[in-house]
Amino acid sequence: MENLFFLYFVLFLLIILILGGVFMQTRRKDPIRNHRFRVEIDGIVQSGMCEVSSIEAEIERVEYREGTDPLQVRYLPGLPKYGTLTVKWGLSSSMEIYNWFKSGINGNAETRNVSVVAMDSEGKDIARWNLIEAFPVKYKAPDFNAKGNDVALETVEISYEGFTRES
Repeated sequence: MENLFFLYFVLFLLIILILGGVFMQTRRKDPIRNHRFRVEIDGIVQSGMCEVSSIEAEIERVEYREGTDPLQVRYLPGLPKYGTLTVKWGLSSSMEIYNWFKSGINGNAETRNVSVVAMDSEGKDIARWNLIEAFPVKYKAPDFNAKGNDVALETVEISYEGFTRES
């Protein structure tokens, strides 16, 4: 009788553990690491991108006061403002991004759609920021130093009129 009770107890525990494992199974969502990404610019293929920063937006805060209010400031949402994207890549023989910038200097500024895509550890797209009506506003050639062995980096700053995020 005691053996039968013990057998039922063990069986009951196994069922609880199995069902608990099935129903309680949750996928852990770890943060995405910032070292796996690519930059897509309409018609430009540039490898060696090593840094991207400043995809940002903010809504201006407009102050106002009504005449019947006590001495107190109130706020309304104003116009949205967007940052300037900074992109750095290793110097190569490619001139495509520089030529895009140079066309603006020559008076033929060309807007393009730019996307920054974050990837997971397996290389699958996990998040995408699509910058709208983007154009380069600043170019910086690499710094050189005979004492160092760092990669020579070109930098471009890109202005944009808005962006969307897809996951």
